[in-house]
Amino acid sequence: MSGNRFLIEPTAIAGVYTVTRRRLADERGFLSRLFEPEELVQAGWPGPIAQINETGTTRAGTVRGLHYQSPPHAEMKLVSCIAGRILDVAVDLRKSSSTYLQSVALELSAENGRALLIPQGCAHGFQALTDDVRMIYLHSAPYAAAHEGGLDALDPALGVNWPLPVVNRSPRDEALPRITSGFEGIAL
Repeated sequence: MSGNRFLIEPTAIAGVYTVTRRRLADERGFLSRLFEPEELVQAGWPGPIAQINETGTTRAGTVRGLHYQSPPHAEMKLVSCIAGRILDVAVDLRKSSSTYLQSVALELSAENGRALLIPQGCAHGFQALTDDVRMIYLHSAPYAAAHEGGLDALDPALGVNWPLPVVNRSPRDEALPRITSGFEGIAL
């Protein structure tokens, strides 16, 4: 899919898209649009932005995630890196999906202008590939603590290949569960 401001490309997981921002540039610098609802609706964006978050990560190798929200507060995310570089990861937790428990990873950076569009029912996490990373997250639903969930980003059952040695995980992320035979996924 291609529009005026974005190149939107599917990944190996249905509903997860690479969104590459087109830059308008001249000798002064550039402009790129972070969000264009008329174009992103083609990829499933459900409506207005409910929340915008910014994160900063100081140390390369840091892993955050894997986080998700369950229905009725499931959310779609558009994740962009505006300083530094990250490996951004989406894991399909949709019980009925043909790619259930599979992941897709994409390098995002300020330079490459890419974002990852992650649908409801997928967990999200990332690893900082450089020091001093800054990211912007656009959410389709507001944060609901009672519906927050997560999985251990180091769980071998998920097969995520973090390119740097993993450092500096939060105590909350270190305590997230691994996949067990009782894990039922997310029913949307």
